[in-house]
Amino acid sequence: MADNTEKDPTDWVSGDDPMTGAQQSYLRTLAEQAHQPDPTDKGLTKAQASKLIDDLRAATGLDQGTPPRSDR
Repeated sequence: MADNTEKDPTDWVSGDDPMTGAQQSYLRTLAEQAHQPDPTDKGLTKAQASKLIDDLRAATGLDQGTPPRSDR
C-alpha cells in the first residue's frame, strides 16, 4: 500500500499562494545555517518555499530521523 500521508507541495490547493511568514523566517534561518544566500526576496510560493525548506534541511542535516512536518 502506498503511503499517501505526505502530499506533494505542487498539488496543494494553496501552493501558488505567497509563502507564509513562518516559512520566510524558517528559510532565513536554514539558509544562514547552510551558508547560503537569503532566498526570501525571490517572491516564493508556499510550494516553492516548502521544497526549498526540505532541500535546506537536507543540506544542514536536519532532516535525518525527524518525522514529516504536519503542515502537509
